[in-house]
Amino acid sequence: MTISLESTPGPSQHVKPKFGQMLGPEAKGILVLDEFTIDPAEARKEQHGFRAAMASVALTLRRIVALRVVIALVAIGNMPLFLLNSGWWIYAVSLALVVAVHLAVSWLNKHEPKVRQRQMLQLHLHRERSANYRKVRDAVKYMIDAPGRMNEHLYLELLAAKRVALNVAHGTVALLDTTDAHAWKVRIVREIPAAA
Repeated sequence: MTISLESTPGPSQHVKPKFGQMLGPEAKGILVLDEFTIDPAEARKEQHGFRAAMASVALTLRRIVALRVVIALVAIGNMPLFLLNSGWWIYAVSLALVVAVHLAVSWLNKHEPKVRQRQMLQLHLHRERSANYRKVRDAVKYMIDAPGRMNEHLYLELLAAKRVALNVAHGTVALLDTTDAHAWKVRIVREIPAAA
């Protein structure tokens, strides 16, 4: 999504930010919905924590899925083993496999919610410890239609110094100005369509 609008010359345009072009409130066709600053040093440190927490959640979910696949393969593999062999020992092996699969599924059903909850709690703690994240969350929570977009992905995209389309239908975009090394400025702006 591109925003190309004319603006009157002002002091804010003398120094171009490193990523993207910041548009002042006087810019034609742009409405500044919110403006706030975040601490760059904290943001850089938090970036790693958020990524690690998200990777940990994803890894846990992949492990649970893999364990369920292994259990299903063992259960399916038991049938041909039982049918293609004869003797008393095959009954013992099949019975042991059935009991093992039952115990594994029962254990997984009991502990999976706890594991998921523990991983999601870790991610939640990263969110609540971050003053920067809370500023971004509070700035966009009443401006976008999709609450699912208002999460750590939005925060990480901002820290990667990208323009973030919060609501494509209404042209709402978050812009990060990194000109000041001590306080990054975030602006939530909306493009007002020109009358035809």
